[in-house]
Amino acid sequence: MKTRSLKHLLGAGVSLAGVLALGAISSAHANEYALPNLLVIGTPGTSSGSFASSNGWGPLLQKDLDTNVRVVPEDSEVQRYRRLTERRDLALSSVSAAELRFQTQGIGHYATMAPVPQRVIWHHNDTPWAFVVSGDSDLHTMEDLKQSGLRVAQGQFSPPMIAAVRDGLPAYLGMTPEEGAEHFNFVPASSYVENCRTVVEGRADVAYCATVSSVMAEMEGAPGGIRWLPMDLDNTQAWASFLEHRPMVVPGTISMGVSSAKGIDGLASNFLYAAPADVDDAFAYTLAKWFHQSFDTYKGSHPLSTRMSLELFREYLDRSPLPVHAGTVRYLKEVGAWTEQDDKWNQQAIEKTDSWMAARQAALDEAQERGIKPDANDEHFMAIVKKHKQGLEGFRTRL
Repeated sequence: MKTRSLKHLLGAGVSLAGVLALGAISSAHANEYALPNLLVIGTPGTSSGSFASSNGWGPLLQKDLDTNVRVVPEDSEVQRYRRLTERRDLALSSVSAAELRFQTQGIGHYATMAPVPQRVIWHHNDTPWAFVVSGDSDLHTMEDLKQSGLRVAQGQFSPPMIAAVRDGLPAYLGMTPEEGAEHFNFVPASSYVENCRTVVEGRADVAYCATVSSVMAEMEGAPGGIRWLPMDLDNTQAWASFLEHRPMVVPGTISMGVSSAKGIDGLASNFLYAAPADVDDAFAYTLAKWFHQSFDTYKGSHPLSTRMSLELFREYLDRSPLPVHAGTVRYLKEVGAWTEQDDKWNQQAIEKTDSWMAARQAALDEAQERGIKPDANDEHFMAIVKKHKQGLEGFRTRL
């Protein structure tokens, strides 16, 4: 039996008969809440689907809720996190569940930064990803990647993307990360667009990309086009090994994005709108209410906006390990889309998040006491981090 998501990847969501009919229910005091005069939303770069789709619904929210909406592209995941949690010049961030795991657990460079708990405000999209090659490439299957000396694009801007190619790809092929480092030549890329274009520019043989991003349409239309390498869902051993390194993704058959990718076995990486846990409950409630009740108005503004329905959010909540903001929970309860069981797992997610925050802060405190500068490349600092994280359970998709 094939390993698939709860529904055909990027297909229709589960039915919530009766729930949408309750959408008009609202809290009286929430109607009195006014959003800030400026609502700044951070997304990946201008060629990403997240940026385009946020610009689709942004003007509509601006008109409905009388606020100025600004969508700010920030290709560096680390910088977007810093702007959201430290500088606080972003009110909301479009972030993958995988990246949110890295940020919460302090993986890589995030270990050096102040730990700030985040909460999910709403579901953004379930972006499909796979490995892409140029249309005239001799590579046709994932097994073909076992050829020695192949060049693999490595996006330097996103820790999960680094993990996907440096750790996940070798694991899928039955190699350790160390064997992968000897087997492949990794080609650094400073942005997502550069990462993907490497295969049509002849600088890399394979790249890990999202099928819905605008740069893929550009590449598909280039001379020779592109081709995708199917990640066979029947290869359960390969998938189990890949998921050890990318535990937040969901395997499945791709049905959205450029035509060359449709029908290919790949994976979905859910993107979420997230905010620091301490934002006002009324802020989260107001956004959740608008995202739900205005869905029919904005769903046609961009293909990815169709993934922001309450049904798809509800389906994602059935497998999400990440804590949802109390304001969003309050709204979901009002429309009958939240259960007592949801309260239990969400509380567990909050407690798990708090444990990671405490461990990371303790590591930073100890490093300061010992005069060790937080540096992801400093073995002494990372040893302190490892010590304080010992025994903590990581976040993983609830399948």
